[in-house]
Amino acid sequence: MFKDLIEYIVKALVDNPEKVEVREVIGEKVVVVELSVPESELGKIIGRYGRTLKAIRNILYTAGLKANKKVILELIEEPRSLDKQ
Repeated sequence: MFKDLIEYIVKALVDNPEKVEVREVIGEKVVVVELSVPESELGKIIGRYGRTLKAIRNILYTAGLKANKKVILELIEEPRSLDKQ
């Protein structure tokens, strides 16, 4: 449920939606949504002063209230390749 919501929002924000990866770890009271995007797309997800990321987290929080779960969004950076340095 939360995974689909994040995929929909984030894929609309980035230039390469096929490189967006979302994982969902569901616990009894907590759901952790892990979002992985390429380093070049991080700025679009975070937004100016973190406003976009905060808005996404607020949407997840509100959706979690309805499902009676705490939802945590973790932004995971892809590791840099040593070849590109």
